[in-house]
Amino acid sequence: MLRSCLFFSLVLQSITLAVPLCAQNLPAPVKRQAQHLAIPDSALGIYVHEIGARRPLIEVNADAAMNPASVMKLLTTYAGLEILGPAFTWPTVLYANGKLIDGILHGDLIIKGYGDPKLDLENFWLLLHRLRQTGLREIKGNLILDHLHYDIPRGDPGEFDGQPYRTYNTLPEAVLINYRTSTIHLIPLPEKNAVRAVVDPLPNSLNIENNLRLTQNACGDWQNLLSIEVIAENTPDKPLTVALNGSFSEHCGTQSQMLSVHDSATYTRDLFSHLWSQQGGLFQGNVIEGTASPSLTPLKIYQSPPLSEVIRGINKFSNNIAARQLYLTLGTGGNVIQNTPATLTKSDSAIRRWLDSKQLIFPELIIENGSGLSRKEQISARHLGKLLLMAFDSAVMPEFLSSLPIAAVDGTLKNRFTDTPTKGQAHMKTGALTDVRALAGYVRDRKGRRTVVIFFVNHAKAAQMRSAMDALVNWVYERP
Repeated sequence: MLRSCLFFSLVLQSITLAVPLCAQNLPAPVKRQAQHLAIPDSALGIYVHEIGARRPLIEVNADAAMNPASVMKLLTTYAGLEILGPAFTWPTVLYANGKLIDGILHGDLIIKGYGDPKLDLENFWLLLHRLRQTGLREIKGNLILDHLHYDIPRGDPGEFDGQPYRTYNTLPEAVLINYRTSTIHLIPLPEKNAVRAVVDPLPNSLNIENNLRLTQNACGDWQNLLSIEVIAENTPDKPLTVALNGSFSEHCGTQSQMLSVHDSATYTRDLFSHLWSQQGGLFQGNVIEGTASPSLTPLKIYQSPPLSEVIRGINKFSNNIAARQLYLTLGTGGNVIQNTPATLTKSDSAIRRWLDSKQLIFPELIIENGSGLSRKEQISARHLGKLLLMAFDSAVMPEFLSSLPIAAVDGTLKNRFTDTPTKGQAHMKTGALTDVRALAGYVRDRKGRRTVVIFFVNHAKAAQMRSAMDALVNWVYERP
């Protein structure tokens, strides 16, 4: 093997043909870091291929099935753009189950969802604003949530890592309002030697037990210096208590911690009541799960923002729940109302049919939920690389490329490559799980060439390979 690599190295010096580099001939910083950490080639998956070139520049263990973490979102979002189309929108249908007389509904209001992954605070407010414009002012009955579009296991949000209240573990729901998220803003108050905690958007929904100590230490990884305990009350009418323990540095400035602690009915009731009253509406009922009768006529159909906008949140900020809901939509082919219910099996079949249509055979591919928040999902570096090469030649390339984080500019890459020439020249998706790190996307080098770069690390010391991953990207930018 050593002789072969030396031979290829000599060939590279004498001719201009692109010949794949062996692991021993990786860029020096990458090689040094892997050797220093005693990470074997079998724990790496590297594939580097200039767009338009016949052969890859680098391939190391490129055919091995690897856990890609959140980089799996590249497959989900690219498939979504081609299967559903960039202009695809999710409908949320509102029904009046009762007589509507002079702006008063003598009955229940039903919200039937089809998996809108962007029914966040702003868009839910907009939905209610448009509902109010129908003339509806008062709801005498209950608010009914129809989740029937999803036929998926209920699941345990804490199954993945024992953190059931972390927003990234939120499970899909056909009617998912604001990701059921409560954001706790932490604000240092040096003059009082204290930390202020503010809950948004429903300050009365949580009882905050603030035990945080303000320090003057370096900010560092502030999230690991505080612990969050959720204490459920025995009575459903009392707010949950969230205990904040540990320390918080004044050098961190204002930071935010997002939690998903309420069930769907409770969260939706509180937020609906709050926003509806802001718009002059009256509602004193409860929120329950139910189904809309097929005989009902829609009172209002609200359409989500287009998919091209939704995938920006998925890729730039690695939104797991939005990726999962997009994945479930793939199996409907875009006809969500006619193709109810949505199932994981339908989506898996849709992805594989789409790959087959492109003559892409990925036998190692395993998709559990399409977000990468999984210990089961896997793909090889070569196959993800080939997919990105094909995406660059796709009609949806502009929408896909613009959804990726830009080096040192935004998203999950905002604080990477900040002091390097690669700043602003790479569109790449990051991925991180315990024992997994991944980076994949496109690098525009100093000569204007675009190159696909895939770098997987599946190893106990994967977190320590970030500098090596960045070094490979910088090498691609600087190469002759």
